[in-house]
Amino acid sequence: MKNKGIPITIGLICMILGLMLAVQFKSVKTMNSKGIDKMRAEELQFALNAEKEKLDNTLRDLTEKEKKIEEYQTAAAKDGKLANVLKKDIEHAKMLAGLTTVQGQGIVVTLNDSKSEGQGEQIDENYFVIHDQDILSVINELRASGAEAISLNDQRIVSTSEIRCAGPAVSINNTRTFAPFVIRAIGNPDDMESALRMRNGVVDVLQQWGIEVNISKEVNLLIPKFNGVFTFDHAYPVKGEGGKQ
Repeated sequence: MKNKGIPITIGLICMILGLMLAVQFKSVKTMNSKGIDKMRAEELQFALNAEKEKLDNTLRDLTEKEKKIEEYQTAAAKDGKLANVLKKDIEHAKMLAGLTTVQGQGIVVTLNDSKSEGQGEQIDENYFVIHDQDILSVINELRASGAEAISLNDQRIVSTSEIRCAGPAVSINNTRTFAPFVIRAIGNPDDMESALRMRNGVVDVLQQWGIEVNISKEVNLLIPKFNGVFTFDHAYPVKGEGGKQ
């Protein structure tokens, strides 16, 4: 005779297990929901902090600009000095950029090809001719010794000037020029001449190959302004310093 209690017992056990699984599933779901809510809260807090930092930076920049405006307004209120302040700043910027003809004491360096000829077939004749790197060596020494303005064959040297060989000529500001090369530099004449004439310096090296180098001090040199155009397609001022926003 079959025991009728066994199916009933199994059914009760299955029902209890089902209830336990349902409760467990509900608990896990609730915990996951709370975890997701917590993650979203953290993300929102992070985004809020980032926006707050951006707002603080913007307010700081605004405060600096307002301060600058107040300075100009104060200068304008004092006998109309604003125009003079702006004019002085613009003239200084143009001078630094090489957009103004300048004058002052300095030196004139004249370079000419060697009159000598190489002895024998093994000596390269190019050693007796002035090249772009020779001119660059002279200009670098002048800059290092305090030159404030430099020109090469009446072409003003600025930040974008190129000095490179172009066949028998040298290109400067996209203008071909030939020897003799006359370099004018405004600055302390004694310092610049000493830098050029130092032992084993640029003048010594050039004269070893017969390159003619003449240096003269001038009380009042005139160096013309740069007549080209500055074009900046890729470079922008840094943000926060009056730059691109």
